[in-house]
Amino acid sequence: MTVGLFSLAFVNTSCLDEVEPTDRATADQIAASSKATVGLLNAMPQYLNDADDDNHFDFGYGCMIHMRDVLTGDMFITASGYDWFSPWAECVSLSKNQARASYIYRYYYKQIQTSNNLIGAINPEGASDEALGYLGVGYAYRAMAYLDVARMYEYLPTDVTTATNSDGNNVSGLTAPIVTEKTTEEEARNNPRATREQMFEFILSDLDKAEEYIPHFEEDATKAEELTRTFPHLDCVYGLKARLYMWVGDYAKAKEYARKAINETLSKPMDEDACTNSKTGFNDITKWMWGSQQTSEDGSVKTGIINWTSWMSNETTFGYAGAGPFVMISKALYDRMNDSDIRKNMYKAPKTSSLYGKQNFLISKAAEDYPDYASIKFRPNAGETADYKIGAASAFPLMRVEEMYFIEAEAAAHNNPNDGLNLLNTFMKKYRDSKYSCNLSAQDEIIEEIVAQKRAEFFGEGISFFDYKRLNMGVTRVYKDSNISDENARINTTVRPAWMNFVISQTEEDNNKGVVGYNNPDPSGLYTPIPVEE
Repeated sequence: MTVGLFSLAFVNTSCLDEVEPTDRATADQIAASSKATVGLLNAMPQYLNDADDDNHFDFGYGCMIHMRDVLTGDMFITASGYDWFSPWAECVSLSKNQARASYIYRYYYKQIQTSNNLIGAINPEGASDEALGYLGVGYAYRAMAYLDVARMYEYLPTDVTTATNSDGNNVSGLTAPIVTEKTTEEEARNNPRATREQMFEFILSDLDKAEEYIPHFEEDATKAEELTRTFPHLDCVYGLKARLYMWVGDYAKAKEYARKAINETLSKPMDEDACTNSKTGFNDITKWMWGSQQTSEDGSVKTGIINWTSWMSNETTFGYAGAGPFVMISKALYDRMNDSDIRKNMYKAPKTSSLYGKQNFLISKAAEDYPDYASIKFRPNAGETADYKIGAASAFPLMRVEEMYFIEAEAAAHNNPNDGLNLLNTFMKKYRDSKYSCNLSAQDEIIEEIVAQKRAEFFGEGISFFDYKRLNMGVTRVYKDSNISDENARINTTVRPAWMNFVISQTEEDNNKGVVGYNNPDPSGLYTPIPVEE
């Protein structure tokens, strides 16, 4: 192992003015002890749950997931003064000099930094098999972060903005700056946004290296059970490639790698008990290909309220969701599922439904106060609703094998609609709804149905945002009997909304002249909410 030329004291791009992190290994520490490399390895999953007391939406990667879902028309939050995510839903205060834009950009590039630190510390020439395995994990983590960043910041056409920004520059297809373990401070200060093509090649290169090196980590991981899900393995690398190829519309490759992931993984689609169990429902990392595990020692858990469980589990009494900003599935998406669909019992059924009263609530009396369609998908750890030290020490998914089945089906449908339809019917009948049957024939209708069922599958997991943006889908929140309650978020669009093109933070512009004049148009305030009918 060797220390990369990249200075670890230099925090990537938007964080140039920040001091060196004190909770992660430094170059000097690595030189002093090879064990520090393990610290760099562990820093990647640990940073997923980094929290900040100043902003209560700041709880790491879980925030990114929650935020992406409120930007769609699938997840509604009950109107509440406690909802720190309402500006995203309402498309206000999202400009480059606002805290939310700054936080997202800073978070991702710090996550990228944790990968760069590890990658820069290992020279593959002459490295041990153990070190090569770590290197593969670093490349996979970096690819995951950059793939998120690319898809969130890429400018694509919208209903209210054009690719020509207020500076008169065309930003069509531009993503975000690329910072690697070799990037110098001088280079970072003049680092333009990468094009879609440049970013694709960069991420693919990382994934090719991950595919080469990560099998060494597979062998090592068998020695320690705790390593098997918080770190990616070969199946996850294949899964990331499937996501990558879907992004650029290479459906043949996407289908190929989705199937490779399915064949490689030991993970199986979650059954009814795994989905609806009141104590282990969607908090058991062993059910997924890749996940984030919160522990009682994590800073986010110690806050009690600034963590994934606080915001996503309505059943907690210590968290935000249970205090008023209840998490709900949209009525329209709920109605897309048959009553025989096992996923439907992850939400409170209205009294008019045949499923009313059949949900497995942790506290039935408390459930009486939940709004219709309230989510009980994400359970607190061990079913503990009151003690945050136990209940918040939960897990959330980063990748599930079910996603690979839906990618495979949609990718197939783009080339052969009947193949996609058959794959959808097979998956749904076997794993979700034995009575499910789709008999559509038009290609666009088949793809729409596949994506709708995928949206139902991944409610609350931050996946659907990317499909909305990729497929130029409109967001529909207002319709007859809609259960949206935030009057300022009553927005419908016919195509992808402008808020799905994220703006780069002002801090980045201040430190990187390469992006100055090439920011995405600010979407804040460009939509007028639909008035509530009297």
